[in-house]
This record gives sequence, structure tokens and C-alpha cells, in this order.
Amino acid sequence: MPMTAAYERLKAAMSGIVKRDEPLARHTTFRIGGPAALFTECDTVADLSLVLDTCEENGLDWTVLGKGSNVLVSDEGYEGVVIVLGRDFKKYTIADGHVLVGSGVILAVLVQEAFKIGLSGLEFAVGIPGTLGGALAMNAGSREAWIGGIVESVTLFVPGRGLVALRGSEVAWGYRRTDLSARGIIVEASLQLEPGDRDHIRRTMEASLRRRKRTQPLGVPNAGSVFVNPEGDSAGRLIESLGLKGHQVGGAMVSDVHANFIVNAGGATAADVLELVRQIHESVRDAYGIELRPEIRFLGSFRSA
Repeated sequence: MPMTAAYERLKAAMSGIVKRDEPLARHTTFRIGGPAALFTECDTVADLSLVLDTCEENGLDWTVLGKGSNVLVSDEGYEGVVIVLGRDFKKYTIADGHVLVGSGVILAVLVQEAFKIGLSGLEFAVGIPGTLGGALAMNAGSREAWIGGIVESVTLFVPGRGLVALRGSEVAWGYRRTDLSARGIIVEASLQLEPGDRDHIRRTMEASLRRRKRTQPLGVPNAGSVFVNPEGDSAGRLIESLGLKGHQVGGAMVSDVHANFIVNAGGATAADVLELVRQIHESVRDAYGIELRPEIRFLGSFRSA
């Protein structure tokens, strides 16, 4: 079978980890999801190239997973190959305000390192979960600032071509979206930060973190904002206005802290979350004529999304 052949080849040749039937609930912030048919952690570019070549040769679907902070995996799991970027993609260097950072670096680590040496530009990212790669793919940020605004360049691994460098200006940065994932796998980026007063940076970060703690269900399993804010309005405001805070389907519940978050209140399944997403979407559409667009990514087989 193709998956077995792929597993045996990668197990023998990769420096990183290869597993069969790895539960993806362990790798998502929702703590929901069935197994990946094949789970790989690529420690090097050579590992990554090998995995992609093996998928191509065996006709296997693949996807890249960071820390799983904006993903809902189906209860049946994913019948393809999950790629996680490991060792060599978790390195970074900082010199003269230029930050060269692998896409597997945890964003929170980078924020703290910049603060320690008095560099400003990442304060908006305090409290944002996940890796740099995930942040770049969705242009993560706040209403006032986003990561695309400090990117000098991005390096992609493009199947069949290898490493490809893009200037920041060559990326289509949008609100909670970019074209990066469609162009290749993000492996590295160069960020431009500016010297700043550490006390000011700290106060800005503390204020941002207080705001997140006050307005988001931190510490409860969730996948971040469920819907993208429609132009000129807030998805959370629309959902809350319909009295949906606390509305529950199985173990999935609309957060009573912020209505644009769905939390795993205990034992939630992907089917529970998907049904709750459907109900919210229909309620907002029927009441306001607005089609909310999901911000979370759906991985695996779903009846609808």
C-alpha cells in the first residue's frame, strides 16, 4: 500500500520523526481530532524534500501543521501526511534589528527575545499562539498591526523547485490571509525590528496581554477566532447580539468571554464544533445578511465547512 511504502522509506531515511496513526488531538489547541495516517517531523530541508518527493511518488495528500492553533481536525482524522517542521526550522538569529527566524519558532519565544534586547515591532504579537510560519501564513496581528508589516523577506520550499526567496513586497498581505501557503511551504523569514525603550515595550506588551486576557478565553482549549471580522464590523459583536454566548452543541460552546471563540468545554468532537459553526453562520446570515468566513482551517473529511 502507498502509505505503508511511504512510511517504510521515510522511517529508514529521515533524521526526524515518523509515526503511523498519530492522534492529532495531541497537536491542536482545540484538543480535538482523529489520527493522521502518517505524521512526520522534518528536522532538515533534506527531510522536507524527501517527504514531499515520497508523497508525490505515492500519490499522497500532505499538509503542514504548526502548533495547531487555528485548525479543526475531523474526528476521523486525516488520510494524508502531516508535516511538522522540526530542529533546523526552530532556529533564529538577531543582529542590528534584523531577525532571521525559522518558521517553526514559537512566536511567543520570538516576542520575548526581542523584548530582552530592546527591539520594538513585535509587541502586537503578545499572546498570539502558534509558530512564526502560522503567523505569516495568516498575517496574524491585531487591529492596529500585523506581522506582514515587519517582514523583509520570506523563504519558501516549493516542491519541484527547492528554496525560493520572496521580498516582503512580493507577498499578497491581506486581512487574516496571504498567498504564501498557495506558493510553497514557509521555512524562514527575515523581520525588521527597531530599537526601542524597554520600559515602553514592556508596558505596551503588558497592556496588550491584559486586553487579551480580558477579552479572550485563554487557558481553555480553543482554536482562536472562528470567523474573520466582516468589513466594518466585528464577528464577535454580531454573534453576541444574537444571544449566542454560552450556546452549546455537545462539548463545544460559544465562549462567554468572546463570542467569536468556540471552546472545548469538555469532550467536544469535531462534529460538535462544525455544527456549532454552521448554526452561528446561519444565524448571522439570517439576521444580518452577512456571510461570515471561517478563519479556522478544516483538516480531514467534513460534510460541510
